[in-house]
Amino acid sequence: MIEWLIRSGHAVDLILVVMLVEAAWLRLARRIALPDIALALLPGALILLAARAAITGADWPMIALPLALSFPVHLADLRRRGW
Repeated sequence: MIEWLIRSGHAVDLILVVMLVEAAWLRLARRIALPDIALALLPGALILLAARAAITGADWPMIALPLALSFPVHLADLRRRGW
C-alpha cells in the first residue's frame, strides 16, 4: 500500500491536500490575507508538483517548470517578509 502510494504520486497529492487545509485554516482562523498565504505556501507546492512529476516519470519540462517557478515565488515571499 505505501509503495503504491509513493510510486503513483498520490503521497504528494495527500501532502497538497494538507497544505490546502492549512491555507484554509490560516485564512479562517488566523485571518491572514490570501496573497500572504499564497506566497508562503506556493513555493513548497510547486516543488511538490515537480517531485510528483519526477516520481511518475513525466517528461523533464514538467519537472523543470514548477521547480523553476518556485524560486521567484520564494524570493517574492522573502521580499514580502522584509528580507
